[in-house]
Amino acid sequence: MIYINRLFFNLINHIRKIYLKSNFYDKKISKVNENNLVYKPSPHLLSSLIKYQKKKFKIEDFALDKIWNNRNISAKDFKRLNNFYWFFSLDLKSSKKSTQTVIQNWIRNNFKYNEKSWSFDLTAKRIIAWLTCHNLTYEENNKHYKDNFNTMIQKQANHLINEINRSNLIDDKLIGCASIVLVGLCYQNKNKYLSYGSNLLKKISKETLDNFGFPKSRSIKQLVFYLKYFILIREWYKESRINIPEHIDETVYYLGQGYAFIWQNINCDIFYNGNNISDNNNFDNYLKRLGYKFKNENRDFGEYIILRNKKICLTMDAGSTPSSAFSKDYQSGALSIEIISNGKKLISNCGFFREKNLKLNELSKSTATHNTLTIDDNSSCKFDKNDKFLLVKKGLKILKKNSIYEKNYWKINASHDGYQKKYNTIHEREIEFYPEQTTFIGKDKIIKKINKNYKFDIRFHVEPNVKLMKTQDNKTILIELDDEGWKFTCDNFDINIDNGLYFGKKNSYTNNQHIYISGISNNQIENIKWEIKKIQ
Repeated sequence: MIYINRLFFNLINHIRKIYLKSNFYDKKISKVNENNLVYKPSPHLLSSLIKYQKKKFKIEDFALDKIWNNRNISAKDFKRLNNFYWFFSLDLKSSKKSTQTVIQNWIRNNFKYNEKSWSFDLTAKRIIAWLTCHNLTYEENNKHYKDNFNTMIQKQANHLINEINRSNLIDDKLIGCASIVLVGLCYQNKNKYLSYGSNLLKKISKETLDNFGFPKSRSIKQLVFYLKYFILIREWYKESRINIPEHIDETVYYLGQGYAFIWQNINCDIFYNGNNISDNNNFDNYLKRLGYKFKNENRDFGEYIILRNKKICLTMDAGSTPSSAFSKDYQSGALSIEIISNGKKLISNCGFFREKNLKLNELSKSTATHNTLTIDDNSSCKFDKNDKFLLVKKGLKILKKNSIYEKNYWKINASHDGYQKKYNTIHEREIEFYPEQTTFIGKDKIIKKINKNYKFDIRFHVEPNVKLMKTQDNKTILIELDDEGWKFTCDNFDINIDNGLYFGKKNSYTNNQHIYISGISNNQIENIKWEIKKIQ
């Protein structure tokens, strides 16, 4: 049955590819209105998404005659070329005639659907680039060129509308939705593009965000991505002087609360569920220029717990596994912690490696790359490959969680069932912090329904620049964090230092170290107590 289903799916997919290349489909998406470009969006509104280069190029610097005929181009360069985001690096003094010749050549070579150059994400970005760079792509040309330009924009938008429900990637759907809305605003077509785009945005919000406006994926990266696009769309509405739909204002508000909680309150990237080192400071400046201010005084939000004062910040992933459909960026680090001291990471998870290297992606998803407990070198969740992604096959639930935050005493207590099915075991973690003594006291419990002996490890990763040193009595590990000194101790189990990999920077890795407590759990309730104390 699996073979038959796969054969049937491949047959349907092959027939669809033939249909998309047909004259019938071309006529379908070529039904456009003869509207002219009315609203012309400001390029600066895209500065939160586009990395503008300080050095600007002239269109004449490119080999225009060869630009579409290079058959040896890499897949990465092909995408860059065909999404036209390189237009944002052009000097405005570039020749409009040359720039528009590039577009004419592209239209001539790609007037009908082409599987590679018309892929969903490329088409969506290309529409945004062409319309946003209107000073170069549209101005000062004759009616014939403008008619072709307008036709091609709407034709590509029609293709997006036709394909958007088949796109498996929510992020691509949001980009596609943004481009459809932009077409509706630019051509003042409310009945078709604007209405469709607005309704789809509302649907995406409902399907992908929880009741508090946090992504169901629990991905911090995705939260920031969503906020950037919803604000961009909102600013397009505002600039074009068309009433902003209430649901967009509402989504921006809730996403902004998540952003304030997870970034602005602590001004540091925390490495949970797909997150890496970001450039959010630039986004903060963007928000300030546009007059956005977000506030969130909660200590538990999006199933993360963050306790902080002016000097110390303690964070924990205290959330259950998202459903498989939203687990592309999920990492099995339940009850893992990070500690920030004076803006610097004292204890840091290892970060995330994207799907470009599936082995490193799988490693970065493992519990071992997080500051929490592993049993018999197994992760608390299981993953299966689906297409090109690793999605959760067997997840976990948070059984309890609570926190206390007082001036001189903090506490987080939580537990999960990730090891219950295989080991009949619950992991419970309690962390106390005493601000006056600058001391963390941790208690990890292994609670078994059936008393069997299991090997366990509890890791505490540090960033590559942090130095670790074990004392001669083998009972203490010293942590050197720039000009700060800390010590790590454990009462009843061995502690050691080991090497690992750090994925903090996007799509790269380097060596780092971690402290680990290791032992054999002999008791039905095993208590592992550890302490991190500042010594200077």
